[in-house]
Amino acid sequence: MKTPTKHDIAKKKIVDSARALIAERGFSAVGLSQILEVAGIPKGSFYHYFASKEAFGEELLRSYMHDYLINIHALFATPDKNGAQKLFSYLDFWRCSHIKGQVGDKCLIVKLAAEVSDISERMRRIMETGTASVITHVSQVIKIGQEDGSVHSALPAHKLASSLYQLWLGATLMTKITHSSHPMDEAWQTSLTLLGCTANQISPAARKDE
Repeated sequence: MKTPTKHDIAKKKIVDSARALIAERGFSAVGLSQILEVAGIPKGSFYHYFASKEAFGEELLRSYMHDYLINIHALFATPDKNGAQKLFSYLDFWRCSHIKGQVGDKCLIVKLAAEVSDISERMRRIMETGTASVITHVSQVIKIGQEDGSVHSALPAHKLASSLYQLWLGATLMTKITHSSHPMDEAWQTSLTLLGCTANQISPAARKDE
């Protein structure tokens, strides 16, 4: 494995440090000097690390999707849970990230999709590829649940996964608009119905207040 250079380390520091700032304020609203400042990198050196702000955005999204997929892989790798429990552990992680979590925990896809998809085709493609990977991972867990009997819906696993992902994206947007957890509470109940599960069946993955 190639040893990271000082340039590589500084570049990663900029991307990692700016994630929470972008998640809070959006992509266009954050200036280059703010990105460097939060990373503790000298002002005026942005183009030493990135060819453009769009190139920075691409690195930001690649890094975010890489870390996100690692997180859900860890959630799905628990051998003591059935398919439905693994799936609802992921949905609980999603809900808590937006209801109880810090700004940096929140989904960059939700924050940036509408903002950058029309202005950067390269960034849009990274989000498209990343979300497709998430849906594939979710569909694999749904398939496990169908095989072990914990998911009772007979609909194709990939169709269910796509529907769930779109449901939760919408619920996250409505949570931002309403400043209420109610849209995610409804998404949780709709997910149970869609998959043919009950709260008791997904325990202990179910929310503690369920």
